[in-house]
Amino acid sequence: MNRDLRVVLTAPGMLTYLLRTLSKPFGPIFIKEQNANLQLFYDTFMNILLLVFSEVYFCSKPFNIMGRIFEKRKHKMFARYAKMAKAFTRIGKEIAIAVKQGGPDPHHNAKLRQVMQNAKSLNMPKDRVDAAIKRASSKDMKDYEEITYEGYAPFGVAILVECATDNPTRTVANIRMHFNREEGNLGTSGSVAFMFERRGLFKFSAEGKNIEDLELELIDFGLIEIWEEDGFIYLYCNFEDFGAMTKVLEDHNIEIINSELTRVPLTLTEVTEEQEQKIQVLIDRLEDDEDVQSVFHNMK
Repeated sequence: MNRDLRVVLTAPGMLTYLLRTLSKPFGPIFIKEQNANLQLFYDTFMNILLLVFSEVYFCSKPFNIMGRIFEKRKHKMFARYAKMAKAFTRIGKEIAIAVKQGGPDPHHNAKLRQVMQNAKSLNMPKDRVDAAIKRASSKDMKDYEEITYEGYAPFGVAILVECATDNPTRTVANIRMHFNREEGNLGTSGSVAFMFERRGLFKFSAEGKNIEDLELELIDFGLIEIWEEDGFIYLYCNFEDFGAMTKVLEDHNIEIINSELTRVPLTLTEVTEEQEQKIQVLIDRLEDDEDVQSVFHNMK
């Protein structure tokens, strides 16, 4: 019994190694050298293929419990790949926008430097970041337009949707569809924006840093709030002081793990657990849209 179980556990690993090894010489044939999106698609496809083969192997064994465990693991793996693909796509658009606005040199482009830091925190491979910068520098690269949509989810919860798109007509139609299908309402410009405050958010390691000293040093650079959590320091600054805060942290040789412009709700709408689940369906639909960069809400 133990011997058979050990075979079931180790054989998929061997199969995975074999298929990956055999597929490596053929991958570059289908993938352009600098196309990170195709590279990600190829990697994801190979993992799905391996999962299918592994499932067949498991089904051929009499251990049904292992099949159930595998199904759970496969579901989590698919979800992780989907989130990773979405995050990489979002970063790719941010790189394109930053390069168009300030050029491809991160030393002279603070926004590009910020996006590269965020890409690193998401474990986006450096070669893909470099490829995205190179594509964004070409004349054939699409121009992305940044648009914010406002509306209400069911039960009066305010929602702000930030998009980056090369086709605003398509994007607004999709956003309206998402709201309508989940019993929400797409509003007009300014209908809910006043319920949120724009702020800068930073995250860096707390190791070797005194939070009280930092608060005193950063208060003159737009600091609103600073706190420590799970070995990291987070801080909010005023929207208009985002650039100044970035510079002062870099001047203090503080390695920023992640930084972004966010929207903080000024008031919260309290909902029940059942209502929260219904609202979350709409939020998930919006976040899965290819043109959506960020979704903010005031649900408590």
